[in-house]
Amino acid sequence: MTISIPRPALRTRVLTLGSAAALAVTGGLALAPDALAVTKLSQAQAASQLSAAGITHSSSGGCTTRSNSTCTSYEQINQSTVDGAVTLKRASGCAINISGGTEVGHASGTYSHYNGYKIDISKNSCINGYITGSFTRIADRGDGYPQWRAASGNVYCDEGSHWDITYY
Repeated sequence: MTISIPRPALRTRVLTLGSAAALAVTGGLALAPDALAVTKLSQAQAASQLSAAGITHSSSGGCTTRSNSTCTSYEQINQSTVDGAVTLKRASGCAINISGGTEVGHASGTYSHYNGYKIDISKNSCINGYITGSFTRIADRGDGYPQWRAASGNVYCDEGSHWDITYY
């Protein structure tokens, strides 16, 4: 079964429900978290939204090519990741500079940079204080880096030189 749920002025989310993903629940329907289709953006679409929100970007290579690890690319980033970055900017009132996106060279996995779920942002005293003061400190990541979780479930990892953020 496929259900389309319109989201005003943004996009339509398509839900695909199989017997394992849907449960009849009194008064509603329970969905598996991964049942939601993900909306992917082009470099231009994401750059436009992020720039309009006052979010900057930088790359060591001065480029946006996805296939080059010295670039900072938004190609195929998830709309929800862009929405998360914009929300962080608005909620914190801090400068946000994206220094890592969907380009090659990051760790792999389902919730990876390449798959559009993660961004890296530059550290600054404002955003450092906001993340550590607003979110819940959780166990260190497997590689020893400290992490914080927002009420939304998004995870902010302090990788020393920058914040690695996973938007679920």
